[in-house]
Amino acid sequence: MRHRRPVLAIGGVAVLLALGACAGLPGAQLPSAQLPVATVVPGVSSAPPAAAATAVDTSTWATKWGPLSAADRELITKVRLATLWEMTMAQQATTRASTARVRQISVEIAAQHHVLDEKGLALAAKLKVELPIKPTALQQEWMADISSRSGKQYDSTFVKWLRLAHGQIFGLIGAVRGSTQNTLVRSFSEQANAAVLNHQRLLESTGLVNPDAFPSPPAA
Repeated sequence: MRHRRPVLAIGGVAVLLALGACAGLPGAQLPSAQLPVATVVPGVSSAPPAAAATAVDTSTWATKWGPLSAADRELITKVRLATLWEMTMAQQATTRASTARVRQISVEIAAQHHVLDEKGLALAAKLKVELPIKPTALQQEWMADISSRSGKQYDSTFVKWLRLAHGQIFGLIGAVRGSTQNTLVRSFSEQANAAVLNHQRLLESTGLVNPDAFPSPPAA
């Protein structure tokens, strides 16, 4: 049975302004291109508000583009979360990084996250997937850690946390691409895969990636 839920697609500019204040990021800058304005798609939830906020939904939803699994929805959500903090920090690094190479790759990373976020917002609206409006507590810690540094320490901390985050989501992208029966999610996972793979290469090209920047290998 298809579950209809409200979709919250918050424009990137409004969200990032709030993040700069809440996370204490005086140096954070916003992308010059604006993301779509906030829109709300009405929906009906079968669970009370309190239960809906805490329950883990493992169901599969029926859509006209094919079944939408819990893993499919997780990918859409995590790509959104990644953009909420990585695009902010990449924009900040374009001016605060101490080396030309880190500033250069930050421009490309921020731009690609902007494009990917627009695609994710449109996808979530079609599939009635509710999206987060701020990074997780851990992501906000990474943002604060990067922003508290200067000089070469800023560069190395920026590269470390972004490379770690990209490595963590990379496995989920592959798993969803291999398993999803939803044609929209299949296309989105390929777009996300291309962007994340490129970002890993860019970050590694700085020469600042150390062992702390890699997630633990998957179990054999």
